[in-house]
Amino acid sequence: MPYSPWDIPMLSNPNEYSNFQCFLQSITPSVPTQQQPPKVPMQMLNGCLSQSLGNSGIACFSLSDLWKFYKDWSCFGAGVPILLNSGDSVLQFYSPSLSALQIYTRKPVDYYSRLGISCTPKLESDSSDDSTSDHEVSCQTTERFGHLYCQYNETASPCDRVPLTDKINELAQNYAALLKFQSVQLSPYSWMAVAWYPIYQIPFTRNAKDLSACFITYNTLSSFQGLPCTILEEDEKFQSINALGKVWRGRMLERDSRRGEIALPPFAVATYKMYGELWTNPETSDKENIASYLNAANSWLKHCKFQHHDFNFFMSRR
Repeated sequence: MPYSPWDIPMLSNPNEYSNFQCFLQSITPSVPTQQQPPKVPMQMLNGCLSQSLGNSGIACFSLSDLWKFYKDWSCFGAGVPILLNSGDSVLQFYSPSLSALQIYTRKPVDYYSRLGISCTPKLESDSSDDSTSDHEVSCQTTERFGHLYCQYNETASPCDRVPLTDKINELAQNYAALLKFQSVQLSPYSWMAVAWYPIYQIPFTRNAKDLSACFITYNTLSSFQGLPCTILEEDEKFQSINALGKVWRGRMLERDSRRGEIALPPFAVATYKMYGELWTNPETSDKENIASYLNAANSWLKHCKFQHHDFNFFMSRR
């Protein structure tokens, strides 16, 4: 279950943290983990990743637990404590919606069907969204990314979108395994983007222009999350964002390990209407980190050859 946003001790030390950092921690999901028994050898996608599991196996999670985490946020919004320039604090709520999704499996869909996981998509010729309707991906794509199970690209305006969990349940009517896959069954190229739009704050603030910022966060859905393994090593943008991610991931894992959970911090972020100095702290490396997160999103989408509608909209308004 999502924890209280006031559990995050950032507001007590504004010289070390920022509202942007507080947002990232507040919207990072935590899910129960299981230990997958080690299997040797384990080769990932054309030798891209050879995971050394040792004796303890690898931590994995179920997609169903991930979607359950977003249930309350989808109903009421995710609360983010924000420290205003006046010194007052408010609890800003954001509505999460599914912005984009790509699910690649490590093995063909038929393999998981034999394990009792109903994976066969129910295709519709007149689908109103951008979920995939053609699963005959090229051999080159399969060898590189894995086996494409489904994808989604939201194009509706924010006011016409349904909450994230509602969209997942809607997609699951045609792609039932969205509620059944384990993270170890997915390739490192499985990812989702969540759009966060502000809906209200407590207490209500009249001059809320600085609170109109919107965000897109990108999360991997696989247990095999080594970005250098999935991106060309010479791409310096991903090298820097991977180092940044390790810092955040370390903080998250330290917080959640006592509860038998793993945090899934975003590896990339795009922003819109992030005005003024409310969100960043000049005493930190916020501006550099924000640029790195944005570069990571751009590089990832180019690498996946994915025309992300929301990302393109954000970039066109900068």
